[in-house]
Amino acid sequence: MALHALGESSESWDNSAAVLGEKYRVLALDQRGHAGSARFDTYTIELMCEDLLHFANAMDLEQFTLMGHSMGGLVSYLFAETYPSRLERLIIEDIVPPSDEKPKEIPSKPSHSLPFDWLVIPSILGQHNEPEWWAHLTDISVPTLIIGGGSSKTSQNKLQEVSELIPDCELVMVEGAGHYVHDEYLPAFLTAVRKFLNINPCVKP
Repeated sequence: MALHALGESSESWDNSAAVLGEKYRVLALDQRGHAGSARFDTYTIELMCEDLLHFANAMDLEQFTLMGHSMGGLVSYLFAETYPSRLERLIIEDIVPPSDEKPKEIPSKPSHSLPFDWLVIPSILGQHNEPEWWAHLTDISVPTLIIGGGSSKTSQNKLQEVSELIPDCELVMVEGAGHYVHDEYLPAFLTAVRKFLNINPCVKP
């Protein structure tokens, strides 16, 4: 299962899925408020986590590998902490859980139309103060891979801290990559993912 970044869509995984799909079943979702998914009055990581649970139940997916980028990675962290028995493996791309650091700046709403609900932006960026997510990182019991972009604005030191808190976690830094590792450095991203998944060939993303 693959979850996209804020303002993106399931199509952001097309290039990755084209390769991984040769061996694995890849399901990529449009998360609430994005692309083809419904618009709502409320957007939170917690609600997106529940959306994922409902989807997995509807698809009769008892266990699966979860891969999330940026906002999708936040949903993935929370899902792994809340429903650990539903996952086989976890892959996080260049994002750390919310903390009690200073709030993120909310950009102005553009005048042109968007392929997502603008309300998602202030809602998700406003979830900066969630330090309890850090406290529960030790509850993530599945093998985990974190992929960081060496030149990303995401703190790579924080990614290192996260990887040390998750009991069974591997951290791979892709030097030169920014926040969108699977777009900018697809071969390196896929090498890390396939190596991680091939430890257990039965895993289905």
